[in-house]
Amino acid sequence: MNAARLLPATILTLILTFTAIASADEYQAVKVTKLITSSTAYNGQKLSYLSTDRPEVTALVVEIPSGGETGWHLHKVPVYAYMLAGEITVETGDGKSTTFKEGDAILEVHDTPHNGRNTGKVPARLVVFYTGAEGTPNVTRIPKPVTAK
Repeated sequence: MNAARLLPATILTLILTFTAIASADEYQAVKVTKLITSSTAYNGQKLSYLSTDRPEVTALVVEIPSGGETGWHLHKVPVYAYMLAGEITVETGDGKSTTFKEGDAILEVHDTPHNGRNTGKVPARLVVFYTGAEGTPNVTRIPKPVTAK
C-alpha cells in the first residue's frame, strides 16, 4: 500500500526534475544585461507607483530630430525609457540638465517640469513606457518655467 502511494509522487518528482533540466537547457544561450536598478529617478527624486484599479501601459518609440525638443511637460504617471540612438539633454524646471546617450536607461522624473532636447547630430530614438491608468494623460504640456534656462 505504501509503494502504491509513493509511485505517483516519485513519477511526479521525476517529471518535474526533467522538465526543469530541459527548460534550463533551452535558455543556455540567453544573455541578460542589467541596465539599471534604482529607487530614484535620474534627479534623485524617490520613485513612486500609480495606485489605480484601471492600470494601462503605453509603449512608444519616440524620435527627436537633431536640434528638436519635446517641449515643456510633466508626467503624472511613472515613465521609463531606453535610449536606442543619439542623445538628449533633459532640463528640469530648476535649471538643472542631464544628458542621456545611446544605451542609457532613464527613470523619468514624476510631476516635475522638464524639456528634452536632442543635442546630438543624429536623430535621438528612445523607447518609452508609461505605466499609467485608463483615462489619465501620460503627458501634460506646460509653459516654460521662469527658472528654466
